[in-house]
Amino acid sequence: MKRHSDSKKAMKKPKGGGITAIIVCGYKSICQERRIEIRPLTILAGANSSGKSSAIQPILLLKQTLDASYDPGPLLLNGPNVKFTSVEQLLSRTSQSACPDIFSIGIEVEHDKTLTIYFQKDKKGFEIQQMVYTTGEKTDNFRMTMTNDEIIRILPRHLKDLSELISKSEKTKLEWSIIRERCFLGLDLRRKGEKKTFLTPFPMSPSTIVEPHIRKLIHLPALRGNPERTYHTTSVGSAFPGTFEKYVASIIANWKAGKNDGKLKNLGKDLEKLGLTWKVVAEPINDTQVELRVGRLPMASRGGAYDLVSIADVGFGVSQALPVIIALQIAQKGQIVYLEQPEIHLHPRAQYSLAELLANAAKRGVKVIVETHSSLLLRGVQTQVAEGALAQNLVKLHWFIRDPIDGITEVSSGDLDGKGAFGDWPEDFDIVELQAESKYLDAVESGRKR
Repeated sequence: MKRHSDSKKAMKKPKGGGITAIIVCGYKSICQERRIEIRPLTILAGANSSGKSSAIQPILLLKQTLDASYDPGPLLLNGPNVKFTSVEQLLSRTSQSACPDIFSIGIEVEHDKTLTIYFQKDKKGFEIQQMVYTTGEKTDNFRMTMTNDEIIRILPRHLKDLSELISKSEKTKLEWSIIRERCFLGLDLRRKGEKKTFLTPFPMSPSTIVEPHIRKLIHLPALRGNPERTYHTTSVGSAFPGTFEKYVASIIANWKAGKNDGKLKNLGKDLEKLGLTWKVVAEPINDTQVELRVGRLPMASRGGAYDLVSIADVGFGVSQALPVIIALQIAQKGQIVYLEQPEIHLHPRAQYSLAELLANAAKRGVKVIVETHSSLLLRGVQTQVAEGALAQNLVKLHWFIRDPIDGITEVSSGDLDGKGAFGDWPEDFDIVELQAESKYLDAVESGRKR
């Protein structure tokens, strides 16, 4: 572990709503409960297959279950964000024990409310064993088998009053029950002896504190596809079902149609910072297709506005970085943007410069989660803090390591100090770079002797 000599003062947690932590247990290599704090800029780092994706995949399972156009059951296993074909593929296993039959995902909102869903293996996939809602010192457990009296004991005062008021006005006995609403459990109010819902159940469930945040999560996977000659048109709103890259062309076209020159100029500036191009335009081909054209040169020049080519005819880095930049710009305050390897196909200089774009989004209050293998990107974030461009309390670092014996994921979490340095932190990046440099210099010296 690497230790920084300067003592750290306790940092204040950044203010703002949205999801502030994810708690996972029993999922793939995360056999034991691990809490991942979410800050405006959250970095997940570590070796391949160390468990970085496993910390976020459970919330992606919830997202694709909510996004589905049909009710897929408690969890949609094989969807656009995460793909499984059996429950055993996602349940934890170690060298010491067989697969358990349950995993949990907890979502903390605004630092003081946590909703945890426990999914248990059954013959048809998963069922919701229970849902636990904790706020302050109060904890409520929701189960499908709860009776009317058990539910009433945990109901908030306004819902108790509501059911009593309706019972008097309808002159009929009403009963509470628990029902499944996609990947959550919800409250249902019915006339005694009837199965028909009396009131819309979902708005009364504690899941309403997390469901909007999950639906609005922007997910950009590492595999973002090849650049195309044309792209399908899509709707553009505040939520983006599935993965984000398919919306990029339509977003740019909407900005152009709405004469949103500010957004387009910022897009060009960010691409220019990365040394990729200086301009991107979206040209509708027909009602179903859009063409993306980009500046042929990395910098603006005289006559450059007409020097545009298809995105399929420039370097691969443009098509891979463009969705990253658009996601960071379109995200709203409190909205999560999950970027898997945003540095992919980028030159080292661009990887380093990308840190400024991440910092700008974080300062606007966007919740950016970055899964990365780039030491240059991490160094760029440190520099943003050291230069005073990014407040240190907006950044959280999580390093993932798997135990070599049982394969269980361990997570080391750290903060940056005012100089951008971390405290207790695995030295993986630095050691590899130093060893590579040392080995090269030894080889050069050995060659001289020969």
